[in-house]
Amino acid sequence: MAAKYKLTYFPIMALGEPIRFLLSYGKIEFEDERCEREKWPSVKESMPFGQMPVLEIDGKKTWQSLAICRYLGKQMGLAGANDWEDLQIDMAIETVTDLRLKIANYWYETDEAQKEKKKEPLFNETLPFLLPRLDNLVKENGGYLANGKLSWADLYFIAVLDYLNTMVGFDLTKDYPNLAELKNKVLEIPAIKEWVDKRPKTDL
Repeated sequence: MAAKYKLTYFPIMALGEPIRFLLSYGKIEFEDERCEREKWPSVKESMPFGQMPVLEIDGKKTWQSLAICRYLGKQMGLAGANDWEDLQIDMAIETVTDLRLKIANYWYETDEAQKEKKKEPLFNETLPFLLPRLDNLVKENGGYLANGKLSWADLYFIAVLDYLNTMVGFDLTKDYPNLAELKNKVLEIPAIKEWVDKRPKTDL
């Protein structure tokens, strides 16, 4: 009997979307529970570490989005063929996470003066440093982030891309043909395309 999956997250894409991508890729039906922010205080205590996303698998709660995605990647046949290939995937994923955290550090700054200070180094130093290297990584790997083949790293990156683009205000792949090609390749996977076409419309 097939396992029962339930994802609990905010009504946004962000860190929940890679999980949704992977479940959709595997053609796995899942309950997509979207917790409105006003309800979060009453739900928080029931989450293992007071955070979301949380993926329930047959009633067992799992947490930490990267750990969940790594597990699902293995389940969907999108992990490496050996430890070395898994290392390549993990390096790519950690680099994407570095990019996300640096952007988020700017975006979520509530002090406007501090936010303005963070803007210049992000847009003039961090992004121009990381994006060409990620683009080249895809080029070196035959159009993918690792091992010359589709992996959960590719689905993860493209799933969080809308979130990242919203925070910086433009498409991060626009000047990077290999990243743009990877985006198109992932979004054209039939199961991913089907999910994107039917998912609720959100900003992040």
